Amino acid sequence: MSQRLSEAHAPMESANAAAWDQPQGIEGGGNAPAATTVWQALAQGRRSTRRFLDKPIPDGWLEEMLVEARCAPSGANLQPGELFLVEGAARERMSSRLVQVYRDGALAKEDYGYFPQPMPMTLRRRQVAAAQALYGALGAARDDQDARRVQFERNFRFFDAPVALVVTIDSRMGSGCFMDLGMCLYGLMLAALARGLGSCAIGALASYPHVVREVLDLEAGVSVVCGLAMGYADPLAPENCIRTARRDVSEYFKIAR
Repeated sequence: MSQRLSEAHAPMESANAAAWDQPQGIEGGGNAPAATTVWQALAQGRRSTRRFLDKPIPDGWLEEMLVEARCAPSGANLQPGELFLVEGAARERMSSRLVQVYRDGALAKEDYGYFPQPMPMTLRRRQVAAAQALYGALGAARDDQDARRVQFERNFRFFDAPVALVVTIDSRMGSGCFMDLGMCLYGLMLAALARGLGSCAIGALASYPHVVREVLDLEAGVSVVCGLAMGYADPLAPENCIRTARRDVSEYFKIAR
């Protein structure tokens, strides 16, 4: 069974918060335009990586990124969520079982609701467009169910990434804690990108939580949120070159006076 990463790297609260040094480029300090440019490059450069090079990440990087990710906002500083690094026999056992359950046609039964039921047509169109972009890049036609199945099964194998993470949360946590955990995971993905790494959050890994709980020996009160693949992106892979559209600001930003 894989072990939870050490908590020895967790940042400690300063005894003198007022003495905290503001990073250059934040709130008017230093070269603000340069800091903005760096942020824009990270925000606009992040994308889901679904094929990786067979190249390990340097020792110590994962722990560093986890510390940085935990700098995300957290209501009441609860810092919800746990991450498991899955390696070796445990990873192979988990992936093989998930693939087999999927092939057996078992109905997905997540620990939490992900999509709205029923799915509004406006959202359904976005979902379909994202799928078309991925399978189109791979040359998998709509009626080529075998090719699409093979690609979907790669979710359960963490897209063969050198780093495979499983994200969980205490089932007693409220909905707001999922928001906090999401910000933490976004920070983790940006921390990876800042080091030249790609990543992909894997919602499909939560489809059969009983398998994940069994392999990781988790208690029943632990909810499986998602998986996360990380490593050096294959620059020649067509599935790594797609970009899904984002809503125009005018669609989701309003001014109330």
